[in-house]
Amino acid sequence: MSYITFDNSRPFDLVLLGRVAVDFNPVDYFQPLEECTTFKKYVGGSPANIAVGAARHGMKIGFFARVSDDQLGDFVVHFFEKEGIDTSRIRRCTGGEKIGLTFTEILSRDESSILMYRNCIADLQLHPDDIDEEYIKNTKMLLISGTSLAASPSREAALKAVMLAKRFGTKIIFDVDYRSYSWKNMDEISIYYSMVAREADIIMGSREEFDLMEALIEPGRNDLQSAAYWHAQNAKIVIIKHGKKGSTAYTVDGKHYTVRPFPVDALKSFGGGDGYGAGFLYGLYSGWDMYDCLEFGCAQASMMVAAHSCSEEMPMADQIHAFIRASKEKHGENVCCDRGEM
Repeated sequence: MSYITFDNSRPFDLVLLGRVAVDFNPVDYFQPLEECTTFKKYVGGSPANIAVGAARHGMKIGFFARVSDDQLGDFVVHFFEKEGIDTSRIRRCTGGEKIGLTFTEILSRDESSILMYRNCIADLQLHPDDIDEEYIKNTKMLLISGTSLAASPSREAALKAVMLAKRFGTKIIFDVDYRSYSWKNMDEISIYYSMVAREADIIMGSREEFDLMEALIEPGRNDLQSAAYWHAQNAKIVIIKHGKKGSTAYTVDGKHYTVRPFPVDALKSFGGGDGYGAGFLYGLYSGWDMYDCLEFGCAQASMMVAAHSCSEEMPMADQIHAFIRASKEKHGENVCCDRGEM
């Protein structure tokens, strides 16, 4: 069954709205951040990473964002351009706001964390005037990152984009993408997340993120209850992630599809979700069945937690297919999912 159909006459396959950041990952890892002295610089931010991953699969990608008017703003824009991502709707800040910085601490293969600097931040300066209705009209999918809802004027820009997408029949993907920075209280998280989720065709988030979104609606739901509620709103596909335990896609016809991470020697505990999103959306765009979409997304996620960066090392589609084949040869056909269970 095809849960999502696209208008193939539209030139863009996916337009994303949200943060672009700069990541600094230690080269001398496996020690506390305070002891690290050498870092490698990458483009970061979940929607930016998804954009890079999807572009490397041959999808035509656009982006709504604000970045700093300085050398780091140049860095991310030029990186996007080299990846074939359209940057015509990425604006420069005029009030001195700076791009977000993320420092990674990798203590061991099982323990890592991130330190974010998000004061006077560029991405939350995205303005409703930056949202071009023709751009949304000309894309098959619009992805809204939940971090864009954390403060004005970015939240109004995101909501405007959602309203325009609904008018033009553009499919809406809501990547909950919770970060504690910039939110003022827990209530506004639930209010703004649920506003976008009610309009979304696809919702992707962890169990913890769904709990935040549903806190004012009905706390304490399980996965089946959450999926049923959002299906009754608008969603065709609801994906709820449980980290190393795997994730489940609940579809509007009452089926569910569970997948597990592929075995890898992980280097860090983050970046997998961005690979998952890029891989899953590419499969969906390509018209694959649900298990193939999820398997591909899971494989890309597993490859990303084993990689040093979350953007520069995004794999190409043929690399992911090769990884899947090798994993199945080593661990068996059901390494990622038991296809008979729904």
